[in-house]
Amino acid sequence: MAASSRSGSGQSTSGKKFWLLGGGIVLAIALYTGGWFYAASALKTTVLEAIAPRDQAGVSGECSDIEFRGYPFRIGLFCSKVDVDDSVNGVSATFGALRSAAQVYAPDHIVWELDSPAEIRTSNGLSISAQWTNLQSSLATRLKGIDRSSTVIEGLKATAVSSLTGQTVNFDAARTEIHLRQNGADLDGAISVQDANTVITDWPQVFPKLSASIDLTVAGKAGLIDGSDPNGLNGSAGELRRIVADIGDGKVMTLTGPFSFDEQGFLSGQFKLEIERLGPWSDSLKQTFPDIASTVNTATKLLKSLAGGKDKVSVDLVVDHGNATVSGFIPLGRIPPI
Repeated sequence: MAASSRSGSGQSTSGKKFWLLGGGIVLAIALYTGGWFYAASALKTTVLEAIAPRDQAGVSGECSDIEFRGYPFRIGLFCSKVDVDDSVNGVSATFGALRSAAQVYAPDHIVWELDSPAEIRTSNGLSISAQWTNLQSSLATRLKGIDRSSTVIEGLKATAVSSLTGQTVNFDAARTEIHLRQNGADLDGAISVQDANTVITDWPQVFPKLSASIDLTVAGKAGLIDGSDPNGLNGSAGELRRIVADIGDGKVMTLTGPFSFDEQGFLSGQFKLEIERLGPWSDSLKQTFPDIASTVNTATKLLKSLAGGKDKVSVDLVVDHGNATVSGFIPLGRIPPI
């Protein structure tokens, strides 16, 4: 009898261990599943913030026909359409299908793709339609939101129409790259376009095809990357490390220097402007804007005299609350606020 009692006790202990093990596995799966869906929801929020930075209340982004895929080892989000609405500034936008994903072991690194077409409408009568062959982006997050993002757009074609003026502007670029990152409290940005064309209807000539790039830092504005900074660029300052515009055949224009925006959005800055092959640049401008050919000729003669007759010019470009001058005394015109 004693042996039988011990055998029953052993079976009972083994049964308890089995049920405890089974319960532990079920609990672990439940916790993992809950964490997966939480991460999927966070992925949706992060991607929508990258598409539509929410710098204030009244900005919303929604996915249509949302699906979460990839369980258990991959976190995937799929939408048939993305809608963005900014009720404060009167801006609404729609985009095509969205696909995004992150690995379970690296949920802070997200890749996403967005299909065209895109339609953007504003309350002041401006509408923009755009298409592209491919738009891919990746972003990394941390506790303070999006840490850095990189976006590549291939085959971009966009049209902007103003219902107030009737003006239409067409823009296309073979490749566009946008790179943003938080650098402490600052925002670093690098943007480039290749083989870009701009055509304005009813203007005598089109702009020359060009490739351009910009590299800059905006102090204290890291939150602009995901809209967590509520003030935008007004009242900000930074360093323009380099803007380069290249229309081919050695015709290159470069601009560098510190800048700032006042609370009304007017630009101020002390820039160094360098123009290589000034003569061909002048010819291109006169072909594009024949109505101001005499003004371009005057400016070209002035710049060449400052450069001692050379075809490579380096001058100081001073902007004071939107008023642009060469070396602080030769007026160029007024730059509107952002």
